[in-house]
Amino acid sequence: MAKAIKQVHIVKNEGICGGQPCIAGTRIKVQHIVLEYERLGWIPDQICDAHPGLTLAGIHAAITYYYDHKNEIDSAIQKDEEFVSRLRRSLC
Repeated sequence: MAKAIKQVHIVKNEGICGGQPCIAGTRIKVQHIVLEYERLGWIPDQICDAHPGLTLAGIHAAITYYYDHKNEIDSAIQKDEEFVSRLRRSLC
């Protein structure tokens, strides 16, 4: 009988990044990886090069988490973008 192997690459902890999903052992949010992957068009190897200490497994896990929780991550990205927009308007 095959044994299930559990690997934890993505964590959510209220004490880290406000409970947003992050790559385990880091403060790098899934949404940050998604922005580099989706918007900048970086491949996982480029993302790994840009973040010393991350593994390809962690990056792929973040991308997988995004596609499994797309609405959650897209909403977090939108909230952050709205916050930045309000902040910029208030500084002008």
